[in-house]
Formats: sequence, C-alpha cells, structure tokens
Amino acid sequence: MEQGTKAMHVAINRSRRMNKAGIEVEYQSALIRRTYREDGKVKHETLGNISYLPQHAIEDLQASLKGKTMVDATARMQILRSLPHGHIDAITTMARGLRFESLLGPASRQRDLVMALLTARIRKPTSKLATLNWFTDTTLGTDLGPVSTDELYAAMDWLLQQQPRIEKQLARTHLGPEHNPEALALFDLSSSWVTGTHNPLAKHGYSRDKKRGCEQIEYGMLATRAGLPIAVRVLPGNTSDPAAFIQIAEEIQDLSGVQDLVMVGDRGMVTNARVEDLKKDTDFSWVTALRNTAIQQLAEDDGPLQVSLFDEQNLAEITHPDYPHERLIACRNPPLAAKRAHQREELLTATEEKLEAVKKAVEAGRLKTAGATGVRVGKIVGTYKMQKHFHLVIADKKFTYERNQDSIKREADLDGIYVIRTNVPQGTMDAPEAVRTYKSLANVEKIFKTLKTRDLGIRPIRHYTAERTRAHVFLCMLAAHLTWHLRTALAPLTFTDENRPVPEEPVAKVQRSAAAAHKASTRKLDDGRTATSYQDLLAHLGTRTRNTTRVPGTEKTFELLSMPTPRQHKAMDLIDHHIRTYRK
Repeated sequence: MEQGTKAMHVAINRSRRMNKAGIEVEYQSALIRRTYREDGKVKHETLGNISYLPQHAIEDLQASLKGKTMVDATARMQILRSLPHGHIDAITTMARGLRFESLLGPASRQRDLVMALLTARIRKPTSKLATLNWFTDTTLGTDLGPVSTDELYAAMDWLLQQQPRIEKQLARTHLGPEHNPEALALFDLSSSWVTGTHNPLAKHGYSRDKKRGCEQIEYGMLATRAGLPIAVRVLPGNTSDPAAFIQIAEEIQDLSGVQDLVMVGDRGMVTNARVEDLKKDTDFSWVTALRNTAIQQLAEDDGPLQVSLFDEQNLAEITHPDYPHERLIACRNPPLAAKRAHQREELLTATEEKLEAVKKAVEAGRLKTAGATGVRVGKIVGTYKMQKHFHLVIADKKFTYERNQDSIKREADLDGIYVIRTNVPQGTMDAPEAVRTYKSLANVEKIFKTLKTRDLGIRPIRHYTAERTRAHVFLCMLAAHLTWHLRTALAPLTFTDENRPVPEEPVAKVQRSAAAAHKASTRKLDDGRTATSYQDLLAHLGTRTRNTTRVPGTEKTFELLSMPTPRQHKAMDLIDHHIRTYRK
C-alpha cells in the first residue's frame, strides 16, 4: 500500500467467551475500517460498527467494497446470442480424447483451422466458402475469430505437409501388434468426379460413381480389418487398380513398421503381374480372389474346380500348377447363386423382348439393311450385356436370334462360386479365416460410403490443383477416421448394429443381430427411448447451445452452456467410455 493511500473494507472479528450460564458462545462484530500507510506503517481506522445489520446486508457491503458489481436478484439476465455447440463439443471431445489434435501437429493457428475443417466436414460437409458461413453460425466462429478463405487454403496446405508423419503414426498405432495382432491391412480403390477443367489429376476412367462422361480422380484407401481408415493415396482418374495397389504395397511396411503384414486386396487389383511383383519381397503376404476368367479355366473338364466339390460343404481347398506355392480356396454361396440365376433369367427375358421387336421390324420392312439392324441389336445387347448368351444372325432383310444354352449353362454352373487366392500358410490362416479375411473388404466399402454420402460429402472435387485435391481427400480421410470412432461410440443410441454376429459358415452372408433388427423395426432402444440415425443424433447434439449472457445494468458478459437433455448427456457419456476403452 502506497504512502497516503486509504482503502476501505469490512473487517469481521470473531471471539469466543463463556456466558453467565457457562456456555461458550461465539460473538461476531462487523466493522467498517479504513486502512492506510503512515511513516512506513500500516494503520487501521474504524469508521463505524455495522454488526447490527442483517448478515446478507453485511455480505453485500463487503462485496461492494471489494469492487464487485451488485445486481438486483430479481433482474433477468439477457441472452445476447445463442449458438449451436453440442455437436462441436462431441466431435472435439472425441478428437482430444484420442489425442487427435496432437497427432495433427503442435498447437498453432493452422492446427485450429484444420480441426475446425474436420468438424465442419463431419457435421456440415460443403464447399470451403460455405464452410466459412457455417463457422459464423456456430461457436467455432467465436472461438476462431475472423477467418478468410486464404487462411483455410493455407491450413490445407499445412495439413498436406503433415500427411506422411500423420499416416505413419496412424499406421504404427493401428496396424501394429497391439491393435492388429492378425497383422492385416486392407486396401481398396474408388473414384469421385471432378468439376472444372484445370485439375491435372482429372482424367476419364472407369467411374465407380456411374458418372459417365465426367472426369474423375481415383483414391486408394488403406484401412484396418474393422474399417478404420489409416492412409490414402490420390491418383489420376485413369489409373488402373493394379497400379494403385502396388504403389501402396511398396509403402505399407515403411508406414506400419510391421514386416510380416498381410495385404488384402480386391480381385481386380492383385493380378498375376502384381503377384509376381509382390513375390520379389519374401516378407509380403496377401489375400485376394481370382477373376471370373481364371475361375472358368479352373472349372474346365479336367480342372480341379468341379461342382461336386460343394455337394456336402460350401468351401474346399484346391491346387493348380498355374499357382505354385499358393492356396486356392473355392467357395459357393447358395443364396448368391439363386440370386444370380434369377437376375440372369430376367435379363435374358428383357433382351428377348427387345430383340423380338427388332425382328418384327425387319419382317415388316422397317429395317432393311444389315447395318441398321445391327445398330439396333447392338444397343440392346450392350444395355443388358447378354450378347454372349445369344446366337444372332443379321443380314439384309433378315434377323434371327436364339439362346446359347451352352454359354448359359457354363455361367450357371459357376453361379455363387468365387475362389480366394493367398500365399499365407495354412498354419497361420486356415481356409475359413482366409474367406472371412477377404470378405472384410466390405468394411473398406463402408468407408467409401461414409465419404460419398451425406456423412462427409467428398464429391464433387472442386479444387483446381493436384496439391489441394490431395489435401481435400486427406482431410476427408481424417474425418472418416473420427467418424468411425463417433459411430462406434454412439451405436447404442442409433440404429447401428453394435454386435453383428459372425456366422459359423464363413461363406454365409453376415446378418444383423436380433437386437439391431428390433431397434430398426420398433425404432426404440431397450430402455424405451427413441432410436435415431447417426446424423439425426448429431443434429440433436447441436441443439445444445452456448449462450452469451449479460446482466441488466452491467456491460460485462459471460458464456453459459445450456443443460444437456438426457439423450445428449448419454451421448457424451458414451464418447467418454469409448475414449477410455480405446486408450487402454
């Protein structure tokens, strides 16, 4: 306290004394004092005794002298603005619990913007410009402050620089022996169309989105057996499946740090040429399947693949000299066989109806030349892809057709049959497990579904440069990684199947559990609460707001988070439980 400075305060003095009845009583006095320094000494001056005042009045005066603003208890607080916050809180809680922020890099403005972009991609996937507008309508706008499009693009550029380190850390965590004792890594390829004309990666190729005539990019996804995304590679839109597979295969061991990793790839990727490339690395194992042409060769008269193999079981191991030091596991799925037979008959019937119309046109003289007739017939058999199953005779003023029964029978004999191909020894992976391993590629397909649907909205690709395109796809992959955790954690509140049963017969189709089927049919949880979709649950979490509040008569404001609903409270508990379980 400076010389001459005087401070007023309330001094509370307490003492204990024995009264006349011999009972110890506590006495309290409240004094208004002024404290000051004089000649280097602190002195007190009593200005008045306020002990007679009610306790609440003494406390109010004490607080007022300490500089606090006193407000009428009956005054209503003013809510200046309410912003959605619950969904952002759920996503950031999951990310921080999984140490995802530290995975991205050290604390920085760029990391904060990338986390905001990930949150926006999970909750409201749209263009980067529209994302800025979404920021302002949530608490992200307040927390981040002003953000420009240039800052967002700079953050994406920063993220792309971190990609090798992030993917290596993800791979070593989730493909390592602790989380991946089976040493499996799954890889599959997909594509998305591109808008604009300047993207150097945009090429015409086989469109998995069925967007004919549109340029596209391709991207290969590396994932765990459970379908957790680990790494992604963006390729020109005309890249072949085998080329994409061999590129990731060359990097996978360096990424994961695991030498005896088993790569699982679709039959279109692991061709004979790629197998020869993989064999150059003796530490590399793989699981794939044969293409239809190779299966047909095995099913020839003297081949090892005969229908009699499946008289008593739907799975059998066979060998063939064209596949030395490899295992071939033939499988037959009766429901799939019946489905394909039904589809083929429908296509044959539809083709015949169209061909019959052409035949009548020829007989009526409306089609006179072989060329005109051939064009019409070509469109029909091209649409239904049934040309191999018909004998067609086309000439001037003549057209006949009939089914090719031999071709139909050859195809029918192989209905529902597929052949798993692997070099993993029997002692490491038996035949049923090899089949289940290959079928787990369906989990990578789920990642692509998550990316392309309203979950993450990766398409269309709107970027013009290769670097920004790669950054966009990598950002979506990281969002898919977080979405996997969120969907898993929130499964008890949604229609998601928490415990999908594994069928004893590996060839059989995996069915939903009885509990999941009950949730879907009744739209109720076990406790009677309403079940909902994952997206609807995120929307409900967003109804929890963070309110900027002010008390009348003051200029100071504070943030007040609204109380959670029972469903919101349960959702956050599930996220906390998932974090604790996954980090063990």
